[in-house]
Parts: sequence; structure tokens; C-alpha cells
Amino acid sequence: MFNPFAKKKMSDQKPEEKKNIFQKVKENFDEKEEQINALSTMVRLGILIWSGAILTLAYIKLPPALKIPEQKLDPTFIASVFTGTLATFGVQAAKKHSESHGSGITKADMRELIEAASRVAPSQTIRIEQAPIKIQPSDSPKE
Repeated sequence: MFNPFAKKKMSDQKPEEKKNIFQKVKENFDEKEEQINALSTMVRLGILIWSGAILTLAYIKLPPALKIPEQKLDPTFIASVFTGTLATFGVQAAKKHSESHGSGITKADMRELIEAASRVAPSQTIRIEQAPIKIQPSDSPKE
């Protein structure tokens, strides 16, 4: 029976070799394609962390106690590297409504949604296109 708490004899112990990251990846993944995928993911994560750090440093002011001079850099390139790397992971930045040029819900889509909702549950959707509006209870009793 195997006892994990039993002491090993000195003759049984072999000096462990220190392995670098590439050797660890090679051991953990059998196929060459899996090794390349793992390595590319690590590289992309490294680039993502680096570009995120540079972007953060571009927008914050460091305390004078650190004695690091203020860097004047244009974060446009770093932001494009950051968003490009995020896109490789399947994350895309949202666009502003003014940039989308009508990619929202059209009137026909809204009608279809309202019709589908009315089939599911007996409810009524009221769309108010003019603001402001006040809804107040009436003082008169129901007749």
C-alpha cells in the first residue's frame, strides 16, 4: 500500500532538475499542435498584460515619491495592440450608438418582438416617444 507520508530513503531520492517553461509545456501536452496552441496562448496573454500595463500607466499619474518621470506617450498604438489581442480571445469592443448607424433594433424588429411577446403572455407594451410624462392616480372613484 502506498503511504504518501512515509519517508523516502536517501537512495530512492533523485535530485530534481529545474525545468523551464518550454520543458513543462512539452511534458503536459502530448501532441505538437497542443504544445503550439499552449505556447501561443501564453504569448498572447503576455502581450495582453504588457499592453494593459502600458495603457494603465499612460492614464494614471504616479506619485512623486517614486521619482519616475512622467511619460508623454500616445496610447493609440498600445490601445490597438490591446484590442487586437483581446480580439484573438474572442472579445470585441462595443461601438458607440452614433458609430453603429442604425445597427440597433429597427421598427420591423420591434414589431416582431412585441408580437412574439404578446403570444407568450397577455401583456401590453406601451412605447412613449415623447418625454417628459407624468403618471398620476386620479382622485375620482371608479364608476
